[in-house]
Amino acid sequence: MFQAFQAHLANELAQIKDASSYKTERILHSPQSAHVALGPGSRGPGVREAEDREAGTRAPGDSGEVLNLCANNYLGLANHSALVQAAKEGLDRWGFGLSSVRFICGTQDVHKQLEGTISRFMGYEDTILFGSCFDANGALFEAILGPEDAVLSDALNHASIIDGIRLSKAQRFRYAHSDMADLEVKLKEASGARHRLVFTDGVFSMDGDVAKLDQICDLAERYDAIVGVDDCHATGVLGKTGRGSGEAKGVRERIAVVTGTLGKALGGASGGYVTGRREIVEILRQRGRPYLFSNALMPAIAHASIEAFRLVDESPALLDTLRENAAAFRAGLTQAGFRIPPGETPIVPILIGDAGKTQAMAEAMLDEGIYVIGFSYPVVPVGQDRIRTQMSAAHTKADLDRAIDAFARVGTQIGVIG
Repeated sequence: MFQAFQAHLANELAQIKDASSYKTERILHSPQSAHVALGPGSRGPGVREAEDREAGTRAPGDSGEVLNLCANNYLGLANHSALVQAAKEGLDRWGFGLSSVRFICGTQDVHKQLEGTISRFMGYEDTILFGSCFDANGALFEAILGPEDAVLSDALNHASIIDGIRLSKAQRFRYAHSDMADLEVKLKEASGARHRLVFTDGVFSMDGDVAKLDQICDLAERYDAIVGVDDCHATGVLGKTGRGSGEAKGVRERIAVVTGTLGKALGGASGGYVTGRREIVEILRQRGRPYLFSNALMPAIAHASIEAFRLVDESPALLDTLRENAAAFRAGLTQAGFRIPPGETPIVPILIGDAGKTQAMAEAMLDEGIYVIGFSYPVVPVGQDRIRTQMSAAHTKADLDRAIDAFARVGTQIGVIG
């Protein structure tokens, strides 16, 4: 009975490979860091790998240490000794897991402590934890909006926001990316709704640009709407003290709800949260389906995450180094002749526009000992293929110089730059 369906799936996979958008997973044999160890098979099921096996050799990127430019490890905390120690202490004190959802028997004091830590750090009234920010976005819109309400979403919002909005019964309006004139048009179209929520990424993960939150808040107030932000790529990264895009734009107090993650700048493990107005958080405790029907966050992660927030608070040099690295890398790639969108975040995309060249460049960079990933459709729109690099406070100047030199050399060989 499965044969016809199997053939259909095999055909779909073949088409993905033909379009140069097949995604493989490279296998790390080390903790996440600025440098990681890749093991055999990390190149995926390609011809080059098969040829290497036949010849009894391995390409440089198939083993040994490589420079990692594609992690969300913005502050370099993923393998920080203080977080590793805190996680060990968390295991010893609270055990491995709760085996339950929180409202039954899955809330420990460490969960409440972390929620309080996030509330104080972000400057909001209350916080609720989720297994991931994907879950947080999956819970938010369905719980707080009904069919009489409207949600207005940026066209380039993350997939978790899009999916979360689809789960709700609210009226949906999509405005062109960071286009305030179009947002105003959509706000006028939504004027008959009971409540209006404008929701945007704080930092857009593929381009690294920052939402125009000051202008969004101005429009929202003019048209009696509230504002929500997904700050996964901004918390610990943007703002004078790393409080995110709201701090960077000076509008934290004008934002009603923020979703975020513990899995990027804040240690890179897992876990997400919603922080904001108390009533929003309380409704999520009552109606948020991913919260009500998923196990509590692993206590060791919760304990280590409290330590991560402490480090961000007490180590401003991490944020300074991250910003210096991002500016230097962006400038170096631009000088080498690559198309780099202007920006202020540690996300530095190299725009190529051709799926084949993008994948070839990522493979060639691995041969140079530089670990990057090419992005093509459906992760980015057709014709906007790119290699997205991401800076970390753990990168050294020597790391960045080495990477810029390798990109220039490979880019010239492949024909991406002249």
